Amino acid sequence: MELVKLGEKTYYIKNPTNIGIYKLDDENVYLIDAGNDKDAGKNILKIIDEQGWKVKGIIATHSNADHIGGNKVIQDRTGCEILAHGIEKSMTNFPILEPSFLYGAHPFKELQNKSLLAKESRVKEIEGNLPEGLEYFNLKGHFFDMIGIKTSDDVYFLADSLFSEETISKYSLFFIYDVKEYLNALDYLESLRGKVFIPSHCSMMEDISSLIKLNRDKIDEISNKICSMCVGKTFEEILKSIFDEYNLTMNLNQYVLIGSTVKAYLSYLKDENKVFYEFINNEMLWKQV
Repeated sequence: MELVKLGEKTYYIKNPTNIGIYKLDDENVYLIDAGNDKDAGKNILKIIDEQGWKVKGIIATHSNADHIGGNKVIQDRTGCEILAHGIEKSMTNFPILEPSFLYGAHPFKELQNKSLLAKESRVKEIEGNLPEGLEYFNLKGHFFDMIGIKTSDDVYFLADSLFSEETISKYSLFFIYDVKEYLNALDYLESLRGKVFIPSHCSMMEDISSLIKLNRDKIDEISNKICSMCVGKTFEEILKSIFDEYNLTMNLNQYVLIGSTVKAYLSYLKDENKVFYEFINNEMLWKQV
């Protein structure tokens, strides 16, 4: 982990999931996300302690386990408040909801792993409780009520609204809950003018226009591929075809994450009147319009 200063009050910790820091005063800080597990939380606290700061609060941009995994250890050690928005507040309070949602039922033990299931923490609604100098804005699409944060230094923390060129090149697919809202978020990001942008899984950037285009182009590509696969196939057959198409290897986490993403694309294509479904011989089959 490396601490980087971005402005008078704004810092971030370079990490697989980047952590934002905003100084309220010489002593107290707010974190923007808290890492993927308790070890990440402990490392964040070590950096905070070395600076002589105290964690006053944590803002959870959304409730995926790699963003709230450090919540519990930091809250237990500091007594800080945790803020989240809408459905993300509920899922951060009750993190069992994430693997339950992804699997579609109570998750069996192997699905209750730290990549999908964080520890519970006590969370409040961000609306009306955000400290002065910070603003939040909606970035739905990747997850239910995901938000981004703008600081008084004109720094934008963009959560998982943009995925890196490396991630897209290696995996092609990235998790999306709502494809249409994700595209709307990309449109919104194009309107932003800031000093620095920090996507959660990318290096800091001064210009995000090319990354926005890369994300949008990949979504268009995958939409077209999935649409072309709807030739009387079941969801499971389409999922296998996608893994084969992009040379991905199925495992349990990928099955629920990419499986949920493929369903999100099917919902999007269905609502756009590009595909439809039929039940034949007790199978749900997807076909092109």
